[in-house]
Amino acid sequence: MSTLELGEIERFLYREARLADEHDYDGWEALWTDDALYWVPAGGPDIDPRSQMSVIYDNRSRIRTRISQLKTGKRYAQSPPSNMRRLISNVEVAGVEGTDTVAEANFVLVESRERGTTLWSGRVTYRLRRVEDDIRLAYKKVVLVNSAEALSTLAFLI
Repeated sequence: MSTLELGEIERFLYREARLADEHDYDGWEALWTDDALYWVPAGGPDIDPRSQMSVIYDNRSRIRTRISQLKTGKRYAQSPPSNMRRLISNVEVAGVEGTDTVAEANFVLVESRERGTTLWSGRVTYRLRRVEDDIRLAYKKVVLVNSAEALSTLAFLI
C-alpha cells in the first residue's frame, strides 16, 4: 500500500518542523524535490490557486527565492526572526499518488515576536517521496484554521 511507513513519516515531519522553527533555511530547502509545490490557500481549502488568491503558492524556483530572501536578514517582517515552535499531531497516511505517499497532520505553531505571541494552527497535506535513501517533500498544503479571515503577516516558513 504505502511506500513509506508511519514512523518514518513522523520522523520526517518532526525534522521538517524543527528546521523551519530554528530558521535552518538551507536544511529546510534541501528537503524539497525539484518538482515541489508549497501552498497555503486563502479563503478556504478548496480554492483554485491559479485563479484565486493564495497566501503562498510556490513552485521549486519560488521556494528557493523565498529562502534567499529570508537569508538576507533584510526581510523586515522577520527582522529579528520570530521565535517559533510547532507541534505536529494526528499524523495519518492518507494514500499513495504515483510514487508519493500522501500524509496528513494537524499542527499548532506558536510564534513569539516583539509585538506579542500569535497562534497559528491548521491541517497539512504532504506528498512525500523516497529519493535514494532519503525522504523528500514533493508537496505541502497548509490549510490554516482561520484561512477565511484577514491574516497577520506570514513572512516565515509555515
